[in-house]
Amino acid sequence: MGYDTVREKLTRGQTIILDGGTGTDIQRRGAPMSGDTWCADVNGTHLHIVQSVHEDYIACGADIITANTFATSALSFNCYGRDEDVIRLDQLAVSAALAAAQGKRVAVAGSVSTMRPVIRGTDRTDLTVNWTRDEAKSLLKRKIDNLVSCGVDMLFMEMMRDTDYSLWACETAMAADLPVWIGISVEKQPNGRISGFGRNDQLLDEFAPALAALKPDAMCIMHTSPEITAEALTILKRTWTGPTGAYPESGYFKSPEWVFTDMSPLELTQFCASWQQTGTTIFGGCCGIGPTHIQALAREFKS
Repeated sequence: MGYDTVREKLTRGQTIILDGGTGTDIQRRGAPMSGDTWCADVNGTHLHIVQSVHEDYIACGADIITANTFATSALSFNCYGRDEDVIRLDQLAVSAALAAAQGKRVAVAGSVSTMRPVIRGTDRTDLTVNWTRDEAKSLLKRKIDNLVSCGVDMLFMEMMRDTDYSLWACETAMAADLPVWIGISVEKQPNGRISGFGRNDQLLDEFAPALAALKPDAMCIMHTSPEITAEALTILKRTWTGPTGAYPESGYFKSPEWVFTDMSPLELTQFCASWQQTGTTIFGGCCGIGPTHIQALAREFKS
């Protein structure tokens, strides 16, 4: 399908179905996770599992599958002295996604994150590890250029959450010759304000306008508890009038693995139905959401 059909659906306001959590479904199928790079190295050791995940999401009705390139962060890999592995592992990841999509009506997205080293044993970013704007953008551009050359149909900027690294990443992506979607990840603070995930110094109502001003093809609330997704969508739509999506998480991270909790396909479908009432047209899942959830969404909403 490439991106043409996706673009047509966006223009017409039709529903688009995303896949679920790629990394967590890879884990669910027995591939080992790393405390430093999570599911990234699986591309080099268990590529058959990666491809099987994509194939199952396509069979369940996903319009877009996302290559396993989120965890091959240009920033965290640079910290570990593994710059060249980003290129190699992303090439493998995209090859698996393209092989799964061959001959199917589905688009392949390359995922780009600003994932930095985390405090060991947690999902909290180590905020003491930093790069300058120019350093970060150079590393991110190298990854993005590689994804473009690998043949992805679009770029998915995922877990965007601030006006430094996320904005730098999205600016870099917008300069590439591919459609760009921005996925924002947030959490609620004890005072009730919604901030970027792991960035309590970055409020959604402050950084969302900066990202929206870049004018991507679509913006989503992702890797976020479904209980606060509606509120986050409301805040996002104050400054974003384009196509909007939601693909929440289910469970939590306990390094190095994801801990699954029981959100049923019916529950996810009900959440999405409520978001649809506010004009949201893109639905899927992030960590903890699997093929059965996507199958339920496709049956209910696919147009």
